[in-house]
Amino acid sequence: MTTASTRTVIAPARTRSAAPGAAVRRGQGFQHGGWFVAPFLLLFTLFVIWPLLRGVYLSFTDANITGRGEGFIGLDNYREALGDPLMWDALGHSAYFTLLVVPCITVLAFLLAMLAHHIERGKWLWRLCFFVPFLLPSTVAGNLWQWLFNPGTGMINYVFGSDTAWLTDKSYAMLAIVIETLWWTVGFSFLLYLAALQSIPGHLYEAAKLDGANAWHRMVHITLPMLRNITGLVIALQILASLQVFDQAVVMMDFGPGPENSTRTFVQYALEEGFTSYRVGYASAISVIFFVIIAVVALARTWLLRNRTEEAAR
Repeated sequence: MTTASTRTVIAPARTRSAAPGAAVRRGQGFQHGGWFVAPFLLLFTLFVIWPLLRGVYLSFTDANITGRGEGFIGLDNYREALGDPLMWDALGHSAYFTLLVVPCITVLAFLLAMLAHHIERGKWLWRLCFFVPFLLPSTVAGNLWQWLFNPGTGMINYVFGSDTAWLTDKSYAMLAIVIETLWWTVGFSFLLYLAALQSIPGHLYEAAKLDGANAWHRMVHITLPMLRNITGLVIALQILASLQVFDQAVVMMDFGPGPENSTRTFVQYALEEGFTSYRVGYASAISVIFFVIIAVVALARTWLLRNRTEEAAR
């Protein structure tokens, strides 16, 4: 046997002999890493997985808030929920709020990011002003705008010279909550857009200027396509957050459902059934239905994004 053939035979043997040691090292690395992950997994199981499973179980019972009488009743809670007009009204209010907030906050965040990105003087001040409201607690923001919308002493009617009953007229109550939400939460989406704008290579705009493209053409053909992914993320996050609206609606309406129940959201209705009517089993069934709706929306967004990515790759 020649020397070359001997090397050929020995080399695979060395590879095979080294494989068990590599597997042992990977196993040791996993064991050591598991200790770092264990606290998070414990807390996640304790505060997320277990309440979720417990809620699903309670949805099949007639449990009340005292925890007694958890008799199994099967799908009765779900049948009642699907035929409950108050639940569908609450879901409609949440969907209406989402349809108003998501497009407005996406466009507004983009415009504010463009302004903060291209302005020359006082950039830090503009960015601070746009983002600071997002840091306020929901109760502070809600009480602030409740005072601004007050028909007698509020600044909104005084500035516009009107006497609109923003918080007591069902035609304006939800609109008032939308305006407060835009002011309060636009800072987060603004920050995402601003970071994305700063990551766009500058040579793209320079090349476009050399080709004679004006500012509008540069925005349409460079900025917007480069922000496609971040726009999808902003829309998805805003949809999921808007469907779960609760804090601002409850605070601005003094913990009530609003004029003629016009601002009662899905989450608020579930809490009312569980902690006001003491029907924990029925409230759990409503929550499970809402969880399914949120999951379907999230999966639909993931599916659409994946198809768009595959089409772009082709």
